Amino acid sequence: MGTLSMTEPEVLATTKEQLFTGDETGSGYTVVDTQFSTDQWLNDVPIPQEVTETLAPFNHVRVGSGYPDLVGAGSIASNSFRGHHGDLDSPPLVVVEAKGYGSTGQVDTETGIVQAHNRLQEANLGFLAAPRSSISPDTRALGRELNVGILGVTEDRSVDVLEKPRVVGTQVGREASTIRFQAGPQRVADQSFHLNRPKNYLGYPFCVYYPEPTENVLEEYVVRDFRSARDGAAFLGLIEKQADGSDVLSPLGEEVLRFGLQKHEQSLNSVLEEFKSWKRERTRLTQLASDWALVARWVVFSFPATQTLVNHIQELQNNDQPPILPIVVEHLFDTSPTFAVEFFIRDTEEARSAVLTGDGDLITASLLESQVYRSVVVYQFKQMLYHSGILAESGSDSSNLEPEESNWRLEQPI
Repeated sequence: MGTLSMTEPEVLATTKEQLFTGDETGSGYTVVDTQFSTDQWLNDVPIPQEVTETLAPFNHVRVGSGYPDLVGAGSIASNSFRGHHGDLDSPPLVVVEAKGYGSTGQVDTETGIVQAHNRLQEANLGFLAAPRSSISPDTRALGRELNVGILGVTEDRSVDVLEKPRVVGTQVGREASTIRFQAGPQRVADQSFHLNRPKNYLGYPFCVYYPEPTENVLEEYVVRDFRSARDGAAFLGLIEKQADGSDVLSPLGEEVLRFGLQKHEQSLNSVLEEFKSWKRERTRLTQLASDWALVARWVVFSFPATQTLVNHIQELQNNDQPPILPIVVEHLFDTSPTFAVEFFIRDTEEARSAVLTGDGDLITASLLESQVYRSVVVYQFKQMLYHSGILAESGSDSSNLEPEESNWRLEQPI
């Protein structure tokens, strides 16, 4: 693509590709506004399929006074800004406003800078991305004045950081905080859960604590799938993965450890033997071991998404509305649209485009289609809620999911 023909989608795709690459641990998460999910841009200019694939996933996320072209957290190159994100409690929330050449042959860089500046009410870093040739000394000066980074996208698909913004501390709003959450270790993604019984995750802290290699202990007493058990334990906040591949128990994991040791008179081997007796056991945990089910309930409920979800299901049941899956998602979307989409809907171009219009509105008919949902939520996560006694019915894997038959009724409504 030539510099003088770069559209906003092309500018944004190059920016995302070059600047928002994440790291080897898989941290970092970005979404692009739903206006870019179309196959044509302004004046019916086609958007190449490879550009759309680069921009995905899509969502319509409000930050500050509006909806940025890109919202990301924890994934931006460290040499593109000034300051240190370690001063913040969570990964920095980043917004980008992209501008490209339109029918007039001009690039409205000033508007992009002002838009990015206005998003700093709820973001830590703001950028304008535009074709390199359109950025003048005045553009750079305005960016410096308003603390907005200036990114020049070149014709060879590289990005020059022309002005670096300073990291600012700010209160991130509820909708934008979902993106920050998705950049952390408890992000909802395919790697979050692969095992659907809480005992596999509750047993992991005991294997970490045991003096022998964790993987060997886990295989003997709990489950063979080491990676899935480890990922799930991290997702639930029971452990913290270390850069060297080791694990450290979180405060929550330590409390689970204390419970098990107290129950078994400080005998770690006795705890592990109890877990071993549950291998290949399909009985609901509330019936198999009610005390451990209460621990599982406590752990699962400490996961922030559970609290939001339970509150919304409770509202539906209080209003005598059946909490079947499409209704739950639609009800969530009314008050927490970013959470509803990020939690339940797969982060693929196909799923997001099926569920959201270009303006970010919900296409309710698509919620009847099983393929738009995250399997990890409608199956494994729902199984966790069922085994711990929070939900009354178990989950269904994606091949058997019938959204209108997937009931999310609370076991004990109030």
